[in-house]
Amino acid sequence: MKRVFVAGHKGMVGSAIVRQLAAQKDVELIVRDRKQLNLLNQAEVQTFFENEKIDQVYLAAAKVGGIVANNTYPADFIYENLMIECNIIHSAHMADVNDLVFLGSSCIYPKLAEQPMAENALLTGTLERTNEPYAVAKIAGIKLCESYNRQYGRNYRSVMPTNLYGENDNFHPDNSHVIPALMRRFHEAKLNDTPEVVVWGTGKPMREFLHVDDMAAASIFVANVSQETYESCTEPMLSHINVGTGVDCTIAEMALTMAEVVGYKGQVSFDTTKPDGAPRKLMNVDTLKKLGWAYSIELKDGLESTYDWYMASLKCIRS
Repeated sequence: MKRVFVAGHKGMVGSAIVRQLAAQKDVELIVRDRKQLNLLNQAEVQTFFENEKIDQVYLAAAKVGGIVANNTYPADFIYENLMIECNIIHSAHMADVNDLVFLGSSCIYPKLAEQPMAENALLTGTLERTNEPYAVAKIAGIKLCESYNRQYGRNYRSVMPTNLYGENDNFHPDNSHVIPALMRRFHEAKLNDTPEVVVWGTGKPMREFLHVDDMAAASIFVANVSQETYESCTEPMLSHINVGTGVDCTIAEMALTMAEVVGYKGQVSFDTTKPDGAPRKLMNVDTLKKLGWAYSIELKDGLESTYDWYMASLKCIRS
């Protein structure tokens, strides 16, 4: 029986990893909530690893938020994420845990990175300023994994997801990402018979979306692929791998699909006075394909299941 610790097991990705690992008969899941284990406390984390005899770690714990939160609390974002990473990765090493997967973010790449963004684009340009502290912390996590691999021969790997959505996403009206934000707006517009839903921007920017269940499956796959296969498909000592679909769509296409999934019959329009953001953000997933993994959940199917979950969370019956 393999003892597997999932840090951040209540978050969107962590909970998806837990659901999939729970179905494996040879896995004994180890989880702790914030009251049981403060990941910001080095002594607590070290004692936890000393006592629990962990075999494998999924580091999905992080302080996350949207643009407003990143701009308002930059010190919190860089400090808390650095502390979580340092405490877990170092304590895992000290407890002789050889297998660890660190979950990062596509924001590690330069603002003007060539599209689609490949792993070797890391540290080749200036980061997007609004989330730079968070991105720097995630880059540090990648380099921590690389450094322990180089110095101690560990098997610490990092996965960098594209835009995620799905069960346990954040549907807050002010600080959620584009899919949950639009899903909530279309749902409320449907309930209130609102004749029009206005989407910010022109609708032309291209974005890539990955369902969280695919992200969890990819994380588990990367964690368990053989070292021989891993090294044959990646650059020497490169510990991070992009995880995405390799397929993008316009914001307009996504919004119209969302309206169809929710059952909203009104007009969808676009406020061209609002900013579009980057024209395109797409991950190069060639490395992951070489390893033998590809996504399985198409966008419309993923939106359907996410809306079902959202409705259930609101204790509603989908009409």
